[in-house]
Amino acid sequence: MSAVQPLCILMGVKPHKISKETYLCLEAELFAKICEALTEYFRNQQKEYFNVMKFTTRMENAMLEENFIRLIIDDVLLTKEYTAKGIAQYADTHEDVVCEVMLGINTNPSAKLLRRVIELHRTVRKELYQNIMKKIVLEYSNTL
Repeated sequence: MSAVQPLCILMGVKPHKISKETYLCLEAELFAKICEALTEYFRNQQKEYFNVMKFTTRMENAMLEENFIRLIIDDVLLTKEYTAKGIAQYADTHEDVVCEVMLGINTNPSAKLLRRVIELHRTVRKELYQNIMKKIVLEYSNTL
């Protein structure tokens, strides 16, 4: 089941009956919601650091945005299921690109790399993504 299907079911829409354009819009909306949830997850992880550094919410947002993919890569590495080389292979990119992101040298990697790293993160952190999806579905069910 694709990640969009639960949202379609919730809205009473059959995924195979909607246009490709509508389906892509739903995918984009879901991707944005997942990125928001991941940002909050990482914000909670960094809470103590932000307090010590006396960051404002604006400063926190800037730091999280600039380091978003690096934080995801770090979280994948923490599982010890992948190395930087393994992440690069999964993402179909050169290991140097992944290392540059990890070091903060490249803070604007390609959308393809971001998408593939999130896909990989989803496989190693299944429970996190299940909780995110539950939250998103609940949020949408309360607005319908």
